[in-house]
Amino acid sequence: MAGLHNSDYKNPVLNWIDTRLPILSFMHKEYGTFPTPKNFNYLWNFGALATVTLVVMMITGIFLAMNYQPNTTLAFDSVQHIMRDVNYGWMIRYIHQNGASMFFIVVYIHILRGMYYGSYKKPRELLWMLGVVILLLLMATAFMGYVLPWGQMSYWGATVITNLFSAFPVVGHGIVTLLWGGFSIDNPTLNRFYALHYLLPFIIVGVVFLHIAALHITGSNNPLGIDPKGPQDTLPFHPYYTAKDSVGLCAFFVIWAAIVFFAPNILSDPNNFIPANPLQTPPDIVPEWYFLPFYAMLRSVPNKLGGVCVMFSSILVLFFLPWLDTSRVRSARFRPIFRQLIWVWVVACFGLGAVGAHPPEGIWVIIGRICTLYYFLHFLVILPLLGKLEKPLPLPESISVAVMRGGGPLPAGAAAKPMEKA
Repeated sequence: MAGLHNSDYKNPVLNWIDTRLPILSFMHKEYGTFPTPKNFNYLWNFGALATVTLVVMMITGIFLAMNYQPNTTLAFDSVQHIMRDVNYGWMIRYIHQNGASMFFIVVYIHILRGMYYGSYKKPRELLWMLGVVILLLLMATAFMGYVLPWGQMSYWGATVITNLFSAFPVVGHGIVTLLWGGFSIDNPTLNRFYALHYLLPFIIVGVVFLHIAALHITGSNNPLGIDPKGPQDTLPFHPYYTAKDSVGLCAFFVIWAAIVFFAPNILSDPNNFIPANPLQTPPDIVPEWYFLPFYAMLRSVPNKLGGVCVMFSSILVLFFLPWLDTSRVRSARFRPIFRQLIWVWVVACFGLGAVGAHPPEGIWVIIGRICTLYYFLHFLVILPLLGKLEKPLPLPESISVAVMRGGGPLPAGAAAKPMEKA
């Protein structure tokens, strides 16, 4: 019949739907028979974990929004009402509260995996850049969500972070006034943050859709960093990787549940259990753990504008990573020097996290500046030079050959394939 899609479903109801709206055929093609490299390891689970976490956060956030009051005189008490009076409100809130940390854990590991295996290289540059956009949106959403409980750390964290924009000449104070909705943090500020915190996850969903669409156009990278040569190098996504993702998802949920039920406030600041008081500054204003490295960079530069520029540049530099890394080989498995230096970069990031949790004095200032310097040297100096100076190990002929041999670099003297362009 003209205008109808040809559907292979035998069930008359499914066939009727699919001929008019071929969403079932689309899902089967993209998530059923979609060819994926046969050598994925469990690090490829974290994209699926991030997607599931986003869905859980949105569902729990909607239920919390039903009982939350975005008013400076009611916000703190409304959170206590959710915890004490709403059926299972304590559980929903703890899932949401700790879900932010779980989200950042899986996203940071997902980014590190992409860096280690060169998933940002041609032809996946736009895929990588969309991922960085998701990270920025996630950071903005998390920051605004942290303000909503309206505790001491919520209020003063919002004060410090929003005041950073005042460092920009000419437009800085206008931006701060726009964010505040006035000349101090008050009701308009809380209302704006509440509205944006509710809206941004839906924008993230849209960018995630583009991210996945770009992935299905270019295909997935793999631990070897080489392209599949044919059907012998791939497997259909279902049931192989749905089963593998399910194993990782179960382990992830067990860890998340253990935190929710046995240590729900382990990652919370005690000051946030005190109602916001504009007249009493906490002894030390510290952001959530996932912002600590960037906070350390901010404080490592004596000049306020310089610190703000360094902090924002630490994210923006990731947009240019596909062009800063000049190596023709994707995977760190075949780049012996890069394989060592990327772990030095990871140590520098953890060092920045430790620095951000301590007052900016003594040895912590020196460590923060050294780690900040290496963070940028890795991207702006080491990667461009290393791609030209490093001699990669021989690449395997195909994914199948490497899988049958056990993966990894070829033995000395073995025949190698010509080097691929990244």
